[in-house]
Amino acid sequence: QVQLVESGGGLVQAGGSLRLSCAASGRTFSSYGMGWFRQAPGKEREFVAAISRSRSSTGYAHFVKGRFTISRDNAKNTVYLQMNSLKPEDTAVYYCAAEGKYYGTYSVNSAEYDYWGQGTQVTVSS
Repeated sequence: QVQLVESGGGLVQAGGSLRLSCAASGRTFSSYGMGWFRQAPGKEREFVAAISRSRSSTGYAHFVKGRFTISRDNAKNTVYLQMNSLKPEDTAVYYCAAEGKYYGTYSVNSAEYDYWGQGTQVTVSS
């Protein structure tokens, strides 16, 4: 069992930055690939970014590529999402998730993630 707790959300103006953190507890953090997903009101949850358990591979949704960066610190059991050049359309609840299926790569499919955090709200004003 893995418990995930997100933090770092908030209200920011367009063009601003936020860094989300997701702290994990429970089983060995380095055994899991980690992903960030988001869900805006009235929309389905969508993939944002992911990082493999070994940190050797990262992936991004096309709409955040070049603006967001995912990273992890296995010593601190934490995964981060640095979000720059934020846009109003980035407004959503952001969730981190953990999956134990892949090594050396990552998943963009939310159904393949086993554990989820409670989410943190990100609001970008225009």
